[in-house]
Amino acid sequence: MTTFVLLAVLTALVPAQTPSAPPPAPAATPAAADSFTYNPEGRRDPFVSLVRGGSDQRGARTGASGVDGLAGLSVDEISVRGVVAGRAGYVAMVMGPDNKTYIVRPNDKLLDGTVKAVTAQGLVILQEVNDPLSLVKQKEVRKMLRGLEEGK
Repeated sequence: MTTFVLLAVLTALVPAQTPSAPPPAPAATPAAADSFTYNPEGRRDPFVSLVRGGSDQRGARTGASGVDGLAGLSVDEISVRGVVAGRAGYVAMVMGPDNKTYIVRPNDKLLDGTVKAVTAQGLVILQEVNDPLSLVKQKEVRKMLRGLEEGK
């Protein structure tokens, strides 16, 4: 009886010799390890603006705002490239994030503001403030010519 118990204990302690499986192959090759893909798994992308509704497409101007041209650009996206004096006053040339140039006159509409004035130094824009806690609903933004911004 003791032999049977001893034999049962020994067989429980010593693992049975089974043919070993080959080691698993590495999951990623060195070339694939350099690239990264974002898998949202139902979560929102943290780099997409919440203000614009979630489909921020810089290449296509109709993506987030649904409007083409100057009316689809926000105040932060434009930069003044030149100011031209004409018979009716000054006209500004601005560049958008799509590297297209747009002509801007006073009272032109932007996505989040209106051009108040075009001066020899740049643009004066009334930007709408979308902060519900702010008492101010509009603020005046000055976009100066690039050469004047670098000098200061």
